[in-house]
Amino acid sequence: MTDWRPSAKLEALKARASLYQTIHAFFSARQVLQVDTPVLAQHGVTDIHIHSIAVPGYGYLQPSPEYHMKRLLAAGSGAIYQISKAFRDGEAGRRHNPEFTLLEWYRPNFSLQQIIDETTALLQPLLGVPVHQTTFKALFLSQLDVDPLRADTQTLQKIANDIESVPAMNKAALIDWLMACVIEPALPRDRITVVTDFPSWAAALAQKKYDADGEEVAQRFEIYAGGYELANGYFELIDATEQANRFADDIDKRKADSLPTLAADERLIAAMQHGLPACSGVALGVERLLMAQHHWQTISDVIAFPTTIA
Repeated sequence: MTDWRPSAKLEALKARASLYQTIHAFFSARQVLQVDTPVLAQHGVTDIHIHSIAVPGYGYLQPSPEYHMKRLLAAGSGAIYQISKAFRDGEAGRRHNPEFTLLEWYRPNFSLQQIIDETTALLQPLLGVPVHQTTFKALFLSQLDVDPLRADTQTLQKIANDIESVPAMNKAALIDWLMACVIEPALPRDRITVVTDFPSWAAALAQKKYDADGEEVAQRFEIYAGGYELANGYFELIDATEQANRFADDIDKRKADSLPTLAADERLIAAMQHGLPACSGVALGVERLLMAQHHWQTISDVIAFPTTIA
């Protein structure tokens, strides 16, 4: 017999509705404008770590509303937010569903620390735990006694192999593996951990800077709580030429890795050429937040109809 029932209980549906009300009240009080952008558009995302879902004849389901929201910013929208459906190919499992929900917002003239403070102001009352802020480098030094920015590939490979037999990887891939498989699982579940100063190669759409030790780092942060990565934010890149160069680098990496080739979004570049204001932005996973808030174990506990039964 075909199972037509939702996977999420009524309790979870009510928790989601309550969270939406909290989010809307939070941004309304701060006079941040709610907006709506397409979930189906002509361009996907060139980032090699994100796999867009193609809709033949129409384009791609959007993995994030970021590009369209930045076009609104360039058109003079001011501070904006939205709760949006997002789609990523190949992301399915206990914590992932190909269709999920993002809360994303942008703040013109906000520094990275200001957007961090605003994000934790939203999260702390919901989770009821303290906030601890640290750097990517400090986490590696405290847990693995290695500086990830200065360590060579051989050293990192040895550290990884001492933990688990892994294939030979380049430096960036090794650091990604150590972060995902060693550092993140060890983060305390009973506090909000804010991690800043990611390696420069992980900048994505963030600006870069030099840290106190003279190492180039990304002006990016991630937030973890309850065993989940909840949010990812940037002091946004606003230089159109640099953005075009990063798109070109992504496309070259996709070719090298035999990934589908995606064209750069020329409308985003045009918007940035017109003038994207200095701003910070953050994307927060709504399902992950519900799981952390209520201690639910799988994403199907908080989505009424995950892909497996949709």
